[in-house]
Amino acid sequence: MPSETDIAELIELQPDERLLGEDLDALPAAVGRPEPFPRSPARRRIVGFGATMTGVSLVGGLALIALGLVELIEGGSAAVIVAAFVLGIVLASTHWGWAHVAELSANKLEERRNTSLLERRRAWLSGIEPYPRWEVSTTTGEDGSIAIVTVRYRPVVRSDKTFTFVREEVGREVHSGDEPGADVAERAELLRRQAATGTARERERYEVARDAYQRALLASADEQERLAAVRAASEALSERINANLRDPPLVE
Repeated sequence: MPSETDIAELIELQPDERLLGEDLDALPAAVGRPEPFPRSPARRRIVGFGATMTGVSLVGGLALIALGLVELIEGGSAAVIVAAFVLGIVLASTHWGWAHVAELSANKLEERRNTSLLERRRAWLSGIEPYPRWEVSTTTGEDGSIAIVTVRYRPVVRSDKTFTFVREEVGREVHSGDEPGADVAERAELLRRQAATGTARERERYEVARDAYQRALLASADEQERLAAVRAASEALSERINANLRDPPLVE
């Protein structure tokens, strides 16, 4: 199971917070799952209100546009026609805004009510390290066949400061339902051991690179401190020399 990950690009990065939400399915099962947010009745009411207003805005906007067309055909007031068209287009084109505003409002409400939970979720996320992982699972087909699926979770750069994972199916073996169950189980166990070995190898590679990086940072910090101390000493000496130059010479 060769690695395609450039570890040097990932060492400085932190797990992207979208792994707590929209990218959650990209997380390897072995790392677990974050503590879920409790869904409050208030959230349901806010989201429901947003959905209702989305429908009302769309229907109302289309109705106003239709009214404008009717007034235009019948030679109605120009002011009424313009107002109906403008208001109708605004309502129809922005109807999805209600849903987004409701979702954001509900999220903010839950964050305020669950501050400690949010901190625990972020602490859990920060412990995930960016190295590839392999996992093996089995599924059963309608015909009784058993598929042994090998999946790789490959870390990739998500932004300048964060990383996420990409889920890739790298192997699939389909075994007939007529095969002995012991043989299929033995094959699945072999693939699981290979997956665990590959994951352990990648973890070791990452830890070696991370430790070397941290040592380099420490050495760099020590060097900067040494240069700062030397610079402070030089400045003090320079001030002393300048002070002596300003003092009149001693006369015996």
